Amino acid sequence: MGDDGSNSTLQQLGEFAVIDRLVRGRRQPAEVVVGPGDDAAVIQARDGRTAVSTDMLVQDRHFRLDWSSPHDVGRKAIAQNAADIEAMGARSTAFVVAFGAPGDTPTAAVDGLVGGMWDEAHRIGAGIAGGDLVSCPQWVVSVTVLGDLDGRAPVLRSGAKAGSVIAVAGELGRSAAGLALFGKGIEGFDSLRRRHLVPQPPYGQGVAAAAGGAQAMIDVSDGLVADLRHVAEASEVAMDLSTAALAADHDALTAAGNAVGADPWSWVLGG
Repeated sequence: MGDDGSNSTLQQLGEFAVIDRLVRGRRQPAEVVVGPGDDAAVIQARDGRTAVSTDMLVQDRHFRLDWSSPHDVGRKAIAQNAADIEAMGARSTAFVVAFGAPGDTPTAAVDGLVGGMWDEAHRIGAGIAGGDLVSCPQWVVSVTVLGDLDGRAPVLRSGAKAGSVIAVAGELGRSAAGLALFGKGIEGFDSLRRRHLVPQPPYGQGVAAAAGGAQAMIDVSDGLVADLRHVAEASEVAMDLSTAALAADHDALTAAGNAVGADPWSWVLGG
C-alpha cells in the first residue's frame, strides 16, 4: 500500500482519512467562513437568506458503475443539486456530501468521485464544506447544496401569470436519449451518451433570468411536460407549448431516435 493510501480500500483507510481526502488541499470560496475540521461548517449568506436543496444518487437506480466512472458520478451529484439552486434564481456557494459504499471499495474510486465533485463545484465557483462516510451494500451519494440569493427575491414555481412566455435554458432530451442508447447497447452518439452520464446545467442562466424579471422557474430534469405541470398547478394557470419552438431539439435527436426506434418527441417532452 502506498503512503497516500491510494491502493487501499475504504475499510483499510478509515472514515476520517477518507473524509480528509474529500477536503484536503482544496480551494474554498470566500463564502465558506469555517470549513471542514470543526463540528460544523459556517457559510456566509450575504443577505441573511440561504437557498437549500438536497438530492441523492443510488447505485443501479440513478447511475451504473459499468457505464459511469466515479468521476462522472461525482460531477453528476454536484450538477443536479446546483440545477435546483439555479432554478430558484440563486448561486451555489457550498456543498455538503454524505457517501455510503461497501468497505472493499478501492480508495482510488473514491478519489475519482471526489475529484469529479470538486471539478464540477469549481465550475460554478462553489466549494465542498464537509462530509460523512458510512459503510453500506452499494454506493449512495447524498449532497446538500447551499445557495446565495445575493439580495434578490427567490423565483418560485407559483409566479407564472396569464400571458407569461415559457423559455428554456439549455437543451432538451439529451439525457433521455443517452439513457436509451445505453439501454440498447448502441455505440456512437458519444455526446448524447455523455449527457446522460454528466448533466450540463446552464450555470448562471438562473441568476440571469431572475435578474431579468423571470416570474417563475423550475428545473426540468424530470421532463419538460412533467415539470411545467408543477408550475401550472402552483401558479393556477394553463400552459400552451409550441412544438415549432422545440423543433431544433427534436431534429438534433432524430438520428438517435431512428437508431433506438423511439420518437424523439418523447425525449424532448419527457426527458
